[in-house]
Amino acid sequence: MADLVRLELLPLGVTLHVERGTPLQDVLFAQGVEFPCGGRGRCKGCKIRLLAGSLPISGEERQKLTAAELADGWRLACRGQADGDLKIDLAQWETLILGDESVFAFEPQEGLGVAVDLGTTTIVAQLLDLRTGRVLAVRTGLNAQAQHGADIMSRVDFGARGGLAALRDLVRRQMGAMIGDLLAAAPAAGGLRHVVLVGNTVMHHLFCGLTVEPLARHPFEPEDDGLQVFRASDVGWRLPAHPEVRFLPCLGGFVGSDLLAGILATQLHESATPVALIDLGTNGEIVIGNRERILCASTAAGPAFEGARISMGMRAATGAISEVTVHDGTLRCHALGNVPPRGICGSGLVDAVAAGLDLRLIQPSGRLAVNGEWTLQPPVALTQQDIRELQLAKGAIAAGVRILAQQWGTRMEDLGRVHLAGAFGNYIKRASARRIGLLPFPPDQVQPAGNTALLGAKLALFRLHADDGAYADLRRKTRHVSLNEDAAFQEIYVEEMQFPAAMPG
Repeated sequence: MADLVRLELLPLGVTLHVERGTPLQDVLFAQGVEFPCGGRGRCKGCKIRLLAGSLPISGEERQKLTAAELADGWRLACRGQADGDLKIDLAQWETLILGDESVFAFEPQEGLGVAVDLGTTTIVAQLLDLRTGRVLAVRTGLNAQAQHGADIMSRVDFGARGGLAALRDLVRRQMGAMIGDLLAAAPAAGGLRHVVLVGNTVMHHLFCGLTVEPLARHPFEPEDDGLQVFRASDVGWRLPAHPEVRFLPCLGGFVGSDLLAGILATQLHESATPVALIDLGTNGEIVIGNRERILCASTAAGPAFEGARISMGMRAATGAISEVTVHDGTLRCHALGNVPPRGICGSGLVDAVAAGLDLRLIQPSGRLAVNGEWTLQPPVALTQQDIRELQLAKGAIAAGVRILAQQWGTRMEDLGRVHLAGAFGNYIKRASARRIGLLPFPPDQVQPAGNTALLGAKLALFRLHADDGAYADLRRKTRHVSLNEDAAFQEIYVEEMQFPAAMPG
C-alpha cells in the first residue's frame, strides 16, 4: 500500500492525498499555481504560504524571498515536496480567459465542429452546431505545458533538450479531455466531424510533434509550418466518428496560425487600405497589410504584459490590480473581484506606469524618482526592475510596429485601423498604452477586436476544404519580416524603450 500524505489547500477547501515525496509542482499546477520559469527556482511566481507542516528552505528560496517572507511561511512551490502532511494557502484565483460570441455569416454544414485557440498561457475551445452556427458549449483552461515555463522560449528550450514528446503529450491529453467534456455537455447534438486548432508557431509545432530545434537558433525559421491534418486517433483521442483534426498553417517565423485566423476574423486581407493587427502577448505578433500584400513580424516582448517577471505580477484574476488612475494627484487602484490587492496584472502595470509618468514619479528614461519601491496600494509595489521589464516589452512592440510600417511604405497615422487581439489587447486602457508609447496611435484608430484567433478558427470550420487554396494564396502574398535583420532595429528599439515626456500629440 502506498505511503500517502495529506495536502490541505486553502482557500479552495480541497484536500489531496499523494505519495510521500511527491514534488509539489506535480500536483499544484492543476490547482492554479503558476510556474513561470518552468520550476527552475529562477523566479518567485509559484509562491505559496505554508500554514502547517514542514517545508525545508532551499538555497533558491533564500535568494528569491526575504527573511520576513520566509519567517511568515512563504515558499516556492517548485522547490518543495510532500514529505509529510501539509496545510498550504494557495491564494487561489479564477482566471479571466477571453472567449468569443461574435455573429458571423456561414454556409450551414452537417454535424458538429470544435474550434480551439491554443494559447501559450490559456486554451479556449468551443463546440459549434455547424447547421446553425450556434455555440453549444465552451471549455477553458491553463495550458498544461506551462509547468515547463510560462513563455514560448522556455518551452522551445525544454523541447529542444529532449522534452518535445512530453510537451506534445501534455497538450494533446488536455485537449482530448476538453473536447470530451464539450461533447458530454451536448450529448444529443449530433456527431463531431471537424476540429480546427490555431496557435502560435511554437504551439503549432508542439501539438503536431514537429521539431522545435530550428526555433531555438538563428534565423528562427520553422522547417514545416504548413497545414497539418490528422485523424482524432492519430493524436490519441478516442472520439466517436474519428473526426478530422486540422491545425491551420502559420505565416512565418514565430507568427502563427492565430494571426492567420485573426486576419480572417478582421478581414484585413480584404481591405483596400493598409490595416494593422497586433497581438500583445509574450510573443508580440504584428501584421500590416491589405488585399494586395501583407507583412508580418514577431518580437519577443517577454511576459511582462501577462504579469510575469514582475515582482508582484500575476495574471488578470481576482486580487490583481487591473486599473490605476490619478484623482487630484492621488493614486486610485482597482483590484479585480473587489478584494484587497495581492498583485498586479499587465493592464494595471501599464496604467501604473502611465500614472507615474504624469505624476513625475517615473522619468522618461524609466528611472524611478523614489528610492527603493513605489507603493501603489499596500502590499503591492513596483520596483525599478519592474519598470525595466515593461520598457523591454513595450520597446519591442513599438519598434516592431515602426519597422513594419516603414517596410510596408505607410505612416502609422495613415493605417486605416489598428486591431488589438487577445485578452491583454482587450483589457488594456488605450490612453495608458498611448501615454507610455506602446501604441502611439489616436485612440479612435485603435479597436479592441476580441479573441480573433478563436473567431477565425470558427470561420475555418465552415470552409475547410475550400480554404486550403485560400490559405496558400494568403501565405503567398504574406512576407515575414525578421526584425533583428533590419539594420535600424537596434537603434529604433533603444529609442522606443524611452517613455514619452508627455502624452503624444
